[in-house]
Amino acid sequence: MREVEDVQALVTASGASRIFGLSSGALVALRAALATPALDRVALYEPPLSVDGSAPVDWLPRFDHEIATGRTASALVTALKGLQTEPLFGRFPRFVLAPLLTVGSRVRREVPEDAVPAAALIPTLRFDMRIIAEMADTAEEYAALRARVLLLGGVKSPAYLGVALKKLATVLPDAQSITLPGLGHSGPEDDGAPLVVAEALRDFFAAR
Repeated sequence: MREVEDVQALVTASGASRIFGLSSGALVALRAALATPALDRVALYEPPLSVDGSAPVDWLPRFDHEIATGRTASALVTALKGLQTEPLFGRFPRFVLAPLLTVGSRVRREVPEDAVPAAALIPTLRFDMRIIAEMADTAEEYAALRARVLLLGGVKSPAYLGVALKKLATVLPDAQSITLPGLGHSGPEDDGAPLVVAEALRDFFAAR
């Protein structure tokens, strides 16, 4: 996996021994740790590791078609409804959400000149799904991981993410699990509770 090679290059250059990953980034961190003995502490927030088909992928054909036909707002709605990580998107019908996102993407905001437009990032969700597909049903392989692992999740997240965390907790030789009240999949992000997640990470990485 190219992403693992990128992480290994950073570890070699920086001398890092600890890593944190969120969502598909958590999958990359997990795989990188298995292949990189220098990483001795690994914190993962809700890796979407598919266990017996637990991760939803049936929305991908529609997503790909909408991207191919230039309907990026509709594609984003499809992805967020499919992944179930944004509760708000589950409460409103598609015909309401897609126009709102289209209008929102056209509103000028104060952003750096070199910032990538949000609409340009939507097609990259396909790369996240490629990682999920590549790592599906690989949980048992992480029994060989010797790093200490912190498994983090929120109580408001979709059930399939909890399935992944529970599976990893049974497989990993040295794992600690923390479920954070009030948080969902975006817990570590600005629209979640990053300070709460940061406190758990600080305690884990600082412990002897």
